[in-house]
Amino acid sequence: MTTLAHAQRKTLPRRRWRIAWLLGIGVLVNYFDRVNLSVSHDALFAAFGINDVVFGYLSSAYNLTYCFLQMPIGVILDKFGVRRVGRIGTFLWSCATFGAAVTPSLSGLFGARFLLGVGEAPTFPANGKAIGLWFPPQERGFATSIFDAAAKFSSVIGVPLVGIVLLKTGWRWSFALTGFISLIYFALFWRVYRDPGEDSGLSTAERGYIEATDEQAGKTAPVHDHGLSLFQLVGQRKVIGLALGFGAYNYVFYLLLTWLPTYLSSALHIKLLDSFLYTSVPWIIATFTDLFLGGWLIDFLIRRGWDASRVRRTVLIGGMAFGLGIFGAAHAPNAVHALLWISVSIGGLSAAAPVAWSCPSLIATRSNVGKVGGIINFSAQVSGIAAPIITGYVVQTQHSYAPAFVIPAVYLLIGIAGYLFLLGRIEVARQGA
Repeated sequence: MTTLAHAQRKTLPRRRWRIAWLLGIGVLVNYFDRVNLSVSHDALFAAFGINDVVFGYLSSAYNLTYCFLQMPIGVILDKFGVRRVGRIGTFLWSCATFGAAVTPSLSGLFGARFLLGVGEAPTFPANGKAIGLWFPPQERGFATSIFDAAAKFSSVIGVPLVGIVLLKTGWRWSFALTGFISLIYFALFWRVYRDPGEDSGLSTAERGYIEATDEQAGKTAPVHDHGLSLFQLVGQRKVIGLALGFGAYNYVFYLLLTWLPTYLSSALHIKLLDSFLYTSVPWIIATFTDLFLGGWLIDFLIRRGWDASRVRRTVLIGGMAFGLGIFGAAHAPNAVHALLWISVSIGGLSAAAPVAWSCPSLIATRSNVGKVGGIINFSAQVSGIAAPIITGYVVQTQHSYAPAFVIPAVYLLIGIAGYLFLLGRIEVARQGA
């Protein structure tokens, strides 16, 4: 960054950052809605008489509708924008959480989780698109890490909070609590979010900075470009590589999100309340690496003149390599060893995640960002569906979590290969590349 550009950045208004924090709060809230199911594992067993296999399917119900809406949502976002789609989605996920709280049957609980997936489907593609609209490329790392780290931090505070409410008042009130929190966020999003072109409070100077040339790329994506179809985008090597890597990351993420409290309590014989607290440890580390390695450090190095693609690829591939620590948890003899290996794994993956989420706005032109975000999140959510179900079957049939931790390690190797050989340099792809 030149001296002039650095001075300009220091004196600019920071209205764009309130958007980053708004998106982060939204992810924090909607992950409360996701983790309340994993916390309620034993209570749901007692209430509905289910087993580990059924719980695996129930954990994946949300991901099913979420997954199959990803590519359509990308098209819808590029057509109707973040503001309108985000409002509808936020309202629907609030309704779904209240529905889960009052349902009298297992089928009703499945229905509520399906609706939750519909409501939350736009969240990450919309966030990726919003960051691309509100931030120049050299600031997208930390801006993206704010909302991505919120997904990890939700387990730091969400699991203990929801767990205490569950133990004190029952699982229905824990769902109702997250429903109320979701409604508050719906009102906040309705009031605050605007695209830069719609925000009357955005200064001319800050607007110019947002749209300025990215010094590392040497150019910005054109504002008026030709949108490609989903079919054309899916065929691009960069998109395929990004989808493979992100799918591998999300398999580990959802394995831990849905099964970690149960693993600690049933396999390592930790008391239920203690398992809620211990679950926070790897997620605290994940929040830190997400914000400071995957976010702040990348932006800092790029502003200091380091090659942007090389910096991002180093963190992306290195973080995925640390993710292989999940293999170490396969035969951990106690909670300390298990949490150590899990922390290494999710910490590395969390450093890589915001880089992957910033990639749609870096490898696609502006009119294609939503669609590319939808494609990679479709891949991620296929993994999100598979991880809880496969884990449920493995635990039920093998009476061990060891094979359940080996499977994602193999998948991570495939994801690393996708980043190395298909994604290549992180820059706008030529059509057909």
